[in-house]
Amino acid sequence: MRVMIVGSGGREHALACTVARSDAVETVFVAPGNPGTAAEAKVTNVDLPPDDFEALASFAERRAADLTIVGPEAPLVAGIRDHFDACGLKCFGPSRAAARLEGSKSFAKRFMARHGIPTAACEVFTDAAAAERYIRGRGAPIVVKADGLAAGKGVVVARDVEEAVEAVGHMLSADRFGEAGHQVVIEDFLVGEEASFICICDGEQAVPFASSQDHKPRDEGDTGPNTGGMGAYSPAPVVTPAVHDRIMGEIVNPLIRGALADGMPYQGFLYAGLMITPDGSPSVVEFNCRFGDPEAQPVLARLRSDLAELCLRAVDGRGLEGATLEWDTRAALGVVLAAGGYPLDYDKGDAIAGLDDDLPDTKVFHAGTAVSDGTVVTAGGRVLCVVGLGEDIAAAQSLAYQRVATIHWRRMTYRRDIGFRALQRAIG
Repeated sequence: MRVMIVGSGGREHALACTVARSDAVETVFVAPGNPGTAAEAKVTNVDLPPDDFEALASFAERRAADLTIVGPEAPLVAGIRDHFDACGLKCFGPSRAAARLEGSKSFAKRFMARHGIPTAACEVFTDAAAAERYIRGRGAPIVVKADGLAAGKGVVVARDVEEAVEAVGHMLSADRFGEAGHQVVIEDFLVGEEASFICICDGEQAVPFASSQDHKPRDEGDTGPNTGGMGAYSPAPVVTPAVHDRIMGEIVNPLIRGALADGMPYQGFLYAGLMITPDGSPSVVEFNCRFGDPEAQPVLARLRSDLAELCLRAVDGRGLEGATLEWDTRAALGVVLAAGGYPLDYDKGDAIAGLDDDLPDTKVFHAGTAVSDGTVVTAGGRVLCVVGLGEDIAAAQSLAYQRVATIHWRRMTYRRDIGFRALQRAIG
């Protein structure tokens, strides 16, 4: 089997590694990939941008790719699946219509209301003055979200009214997020613990991956500005067997049925960002139409099933009925190493030291890297994700940070408490 992965980040590095582990896979193409994917066995980078659907489809046809797996959200929201379908090529990822669940938060909210999926109450605004009146009437804490895609940074959890009003001003008036922020969703603040719940879907059913939890805020203790994610671990203790069953019964299965009823059957990875209340009730914070990043790195490090075969089954008509996923019983924890200044203006072009210092049961995934004069350098805000595998979260955390300690570049920054909620639960 030949598989093409579309994308260039840490998620795509993890996908490429996982797919390449299959004995049935001969070659993995990654378009455009990164220095990390270029170094993997059976993996070849292809210099094609994720938004050039014509070139990607032409390459897949020319190189007889049996399957294309799309990593990032932007090409999915723009309709890459529809383009590949029109070309008669197998592509794993939701259609443009279904990808609106991530591409427009207001669309997702209307969908959830229509199909009885629990989520926070909200209102949608295009006028800053009207939004400010609503905020002052509602009070804080309150959450302000850019309606469209904002690379994981278009969400402000405002602890007071003035912070929320300022966020609306940045999004609607200052054009901070471009077209993504021309409409904002203002929703009630949910109390509880967050979890990430990811499934592989064939349009009629969903098979869940192992649970995970990420850390969106930049700073220790889940403080500071929101980012695309500063680390993640799997499994997430907050997702007990009872909570797992509720998530499937109250959120995932209603979404699959609702999407089918709405004429947009959902095939692809489904990411549900959830808030689990103290009584174990799950509520949707957001839907994503792809695998989470940085959740992909620790979750896929634990996966022992053939991911390429599962993705192919989901889109070639065979379906996922009876499919189960096998897991490494160990826990995995990933720490994101970021460039100085992230998530705002950040450094680029700094040489990275220590990438060759291997440590058993760890893996370094490249996200925002490039090669300059033969040296791997920083090229993005989130640069690397370092994953450790251990008997429990504490052991996985220890290994991950041991490996982090061997890596360095100018103004490298990272959180030192990834997994703290799971560790708190472990000690009672």
